[in-house]
Amino acid sequence: VYLDPIQQHRKRLSDWFSRLPTEEQRFGPSFSLDSIHVDPVIRESSLEETLRPFSYLNLHSQLQGPKCQNSMLISQLFQRNSSGQPVRTVVLYGDVGTGKSTLIRKLVLDWCNGNRPEFQLIIPLSCEDLSEVKTPVSLSRLISKKYLHLRDLFPTVAQNSGILFILNSLEWLDLDFRMATTELCSDPNEPLSPPAILVNLLRGYLLPEASVLVTTRPSALRRIPGKYVGRYTEICGFSDMELQKLYFNLRLGPQDADPRETENLLEMLNRNLEHHSQLSAACFLPSYCWLTCATLHLLYYTKTADPARTLTGIYTSFLRLNFAGEVLDITHPSKISLMRYVARTVGKLAYEGCRSRRTSFTEADLARCFNEELNSEEELNFLSVFRSDAFRFFLTTRVHPGHESFFVFTIPALQEYLAALYVVLGENKTTLQRVGREVSEIISKAGEDVLTVVNVLSKFLPVRIFALLNLLRVVPRLFGKVSGNSRENIAQTMTREMFREEDAFNDDVLDQINSSILGIEGPSMNMAENEYGKSEAFELFPIFMAGLLSRQNRAMLDQLGCSIMNTSALEITQALKKHLLRCSLRRLPPTELMDFLFFMYEFQNESFTSGLVKSLRDLDLSTVRMTPLKCTVVSTVMGSSGTPVAEADFRSCDLDHNAVHTLAPVLRRCQSIK
Repeated sequence: VYLDPIQQHRKRLSDWFSRLPTEEQRFGPSFSLDSIHVDPVIRESSLEETLRPFSYLNLHSQLQGPKCQNSMLISQLFQRNSSGQPVRTVVLYGDVGTGKSTLIRKLVLDWCNGNRPEFQLIIPLSCEDLSEVKTPVSLSRLISKKYLHLRDLFPTVAQNSGILFILNSLEWLDLDFRMATTELCSDPNEPLSPPAILVNLLRGYLLPEASVLVTTRPSALRRIPGKYVGRYTEICGFSDMELQKLYFNLRLGPQDADPRETENLLEMLNRNLEHHSQLSAACFLPSYCWLTCATLHLLYYTKTADPARTLTGIYTSFLRLNFAGEVLDITHPSKISLMRYVARTVGKLAYEGCRSRRTSFTEADLARCFNEELNSEEELNFLSVFRSDAFRFFLTTRVHPGHESFFVFTIPALQEYLAALYVVLGENKTTLQRVGREVSEIISKAGEDVLTVVNVLSKFLPVRIFALLNLLRVVPRLFGKVSGNSRENIAQTMTREMFREEDAFNDDVLDQINSSILGIEGPSMNMAENEYGKSEAFELFPIFMAGLLSRQNRAMLDQLGCSIMNTSALEITQALKKHLLRCSLRRLPPTELMDFLFFMYEFQNESFTSGLVKSLRDLDLSTVRMTPLKCTVVSTVMGSSGTPVAEADFRSCDLDHNAVHTLAPVLRRCQSIK
C-alpha cells in the first residue's frame, strides 16, 4: 500500500517523539497528541543580551530568574521581527532543565497532528548524533540515512520555503564560520563534515528558503555570529506560578488514587508554593516540578506490590533525566561529564555545608570552593561554561532586608544528595589520596620496577619526596593502604552522621521531606528564626550515601560519568557493616529507628540488611506517623530476616487496614504487640 512520504514522516516522528524517558513514564498522564501540555514561558531576547560578559563577582544577578516581559508563543517564533523583516533562523537557548527538549517535542508533535500548516516538512537533527559522524557526508545523504522514506521526496522539496530544520543541542558541535576554514557550499549533494553542513545552512548559502530552529545551552550562543540569527529567544521555564500549579494538577496522583487525597495534596502544595519562596523558585524549572511530583508519589502512593523505589533512586533518576550524556565542554579534549564536574565543585560546597551544619552560603564560600580548581586556563573555561549553563539548576539566591544576600541550594535535599555523592565518589581526599587514586592503576601495572615507578610518580610529585620517604620499594603497597583508609573513612562518616545524638529529637527524614514540599500546618517561624537560629539536621546525608552504593544507583551514575567501582562499593560496605553493628545495638528513639530502617531500605542490599536487623530485638515505632511508604520500608527491611521480634510498639501510629495488611508479615513474627 502506497503511503505519502510526508504522511509516513509524520507517523514516524510521532512514534519517536511520543516515547518518553523511563523516568517520565512512571507517573502522570502520557505525552500523547491529545493530552494537555503545559508550555514553559518563552521570551524574546537580543544579541546584546547574549554578548554580556559573565562576571564571577556578580553571580547574584546571574542566578535571578529571567525576566519574561517580552513573552511569546511557540507559534510566533518565525513571525516577522519588529522591523517587519522575515525571520529565517531562530535560536532558542536556556539553562539545563528549563524545558528545551520538551518544547521541541511539543512542536514536532503539533506538526505531526496537522497543527502547524506553515511548515510542509519538519526535519529534526540531533547535534549530539552529528558529532559522532567522522567522515564527510552530504546533507541529502544525511537526511536519507536518518529518514529513509524521504530519500526520493527531499530533492523535490529542498528548494521550497516550507521546510523547517530543527538543530537540537548545538553545544555538541564546534562550528567555525571563518571562510578560510569552512568553504561555501550551496549543493545539498556535496559531501562535507557535519559542522560544515550546519555552517552553510545557517549562513543561508545552503537551502536559503528553509527555516532553521536551533536549541542550545547559553555557553554555545557565540558559536553562531549574530548576523546569521533572525531572532534570539530564551526559554524561562515555569516563571508563572499558575503554570506550576497547572503542571501539578495534571501530573500528581495515579489514576487509581483516591481523588480526595490527591485534591488535599494539591491544596497543601499550592498553598506552600504561594508562601514558600524557595519551593516556588525551584519549580520555575520544569525539572524540579517533576522531582516534586516524583517525591510525593513515593511518599503517598507507594504500594507493596510495586517495584522497589527509593528516594536516592528518584534523585539519581532526576539527574540522569537532565544530565545523562551531557559533556561540560565539547571543545575540550577531556570531554569531562557535566555531572562529574558538579560532583567535584558543587558537591564540595554541599559537603562543607553539611559538615558545618549550614544551608546558606556567601559569594566568598562559592569562590573558595571553585577557586581551588582554578589552576589553569582550561579550569577557568570550565567554570565559565558551568556558570552559564547549569549554575541556576543547583543554586538560587535569597535576599532579605537587613541581611546579606546569600545562596541556597534550589531544593534543600539536593545539598545532602550532592554532599553524599562528593563523599562516595572519593572527592574529599587528601592530596596523597588523590594522587593515589590517579596513579594507583598505573603503578599496579608497573609492579616493583623502580624506574617505571619513578617516571610515573614524577609527573605528580617532586622527586625529592621519594628520598625523604624512601617510597621507591613500598609505593604500590602504600597507595593500597591509603585507598583502604579512604574507604574506611567513608564508612565512618556514614555511621557518624547516621547516629548523631542531637538528631534524636527531630522528625524522621520522610516527614522532613514531606514538610519541605507541603509545608507545616500551623504557625510558621519567621525568617530570622528559620534561617539563622535553627541548627540543621542533615539526616538525609548518610541515607543518600547508603542509597548511592546500591547496584541500581551505581548503574545510573555510570551513565552520568560518575562511576563507583564494584570493588570500592564492596570495601565501603564491609567497613560500614562493622561500624553499624556496634551502633545499631543501642536502643534507638522511634524516629531514629525509622531513619535507621529507611537507611537499610535505601541500601537495597538484602544480605547486608539481614545481618544487621537480627540485632533488633524490639521494634519501637510508637508516635511515628506510619504512611504507606514507611509501612513498606518496615515490611521490606524486617522481612529480610526471619528472626522473631520480642516486642513491637505501634501506639499512636494511626495504622489503618491497608497499613496492617502491609505490616502483616512482620507482625506475625512479633511475640508482643502494642
